[in-house]
Amino acid sequence: MSQPWDYIAKLVCIGDSGTGKSSLTIRLCEGRFSPSHDVTIGVEFGSRIVPVGPPASLELELDAPLGSAVAGETLEESSGLPSPPRKPQGSQQKKMKLSLWDTAGQETYKSITRSYFRGASGALLVFDISRRSTFTSCTQWLQDLRQIAEEGIVVILVGNKTDLAEQPSGSNQRQVTQQEAEEWCRSNDIVRYVETSAKSGNGVERAFLEVAERIYRNIEAGKYDLNDRRSGVKGFGASGGANAGVPRTVTLGMDDAMRNGNGWTGNCC
Repeated sequence: MSQPWDYIAKLVCIGDSGTGKSSLTIRLCEGRFSPSHDVTIGVEFGSRIVPVGPPASLELELDAPLGSAVAGETLEESSGLPSPPRKPQGSQQKKMKLSLWDTAGQETYKSITRSYFRGASGALLVFDISRRSTFTSCTQWLQDLRQIAEEGIVVILVGNKTDLAEQPSGSNQRQVTQQEAEEWCRSNDIVRYVETSAKSGNGVERAFLEVAERIYRNIEAGKYDLNDRRSGVKGFGASGGANAGVPRTVTLGMDDAMRNGNGWTGNCC
């Protein structure tokens, strides 16, 4: 029997309270949206197995130019992202288990949630496009993350709740433009900005798969010690606690989370 996954990576979802971090995690793990969700206290857990590397990664087009690049330079070029690994002909698709740590955004719990930044190899920094204050807070969240997490952690900025900018009535509640967010990424050395809607599912797969694929490229470039128990990335069978606290796993393909099919056996929150 083949192994269920090749690598496991610890990811954290961070950002202000009410930005939809838990909804994004539920959408990824269960393919559903809950209009009401209790405020996260401390940290909640989930996991998901995703494909990494070619051929699946070719759909992501990570090296495609961003819409509003500065001086003709894409975010990937400025970040020094390793080139995509070449997949030997006939080899199997690689898989990565994402250990998702959904952290509380309230100031009351920051001392608790910061401790979970340790050992994370990837992070989704989430804000609500309809609340500028949550975008402004991203600078402090990023500073806290980089002070505590592993050096070189893969971070992408996520602008959630795009459905509020696409109301049937024609109303647009957007307070932060895509151009503003991309410029902030350049100023803060963030590799990518992705817009999502946990309600409709748009962009959710993309956000998590972006992080997973960039971690995979770092693995191929030899940037992690996969046998170090303190590392946020491990190979299959390695000792350590990267999957501690994650009792359930949902194994899905690239597009399954966008479907409303039956048969999901896991729960992420």
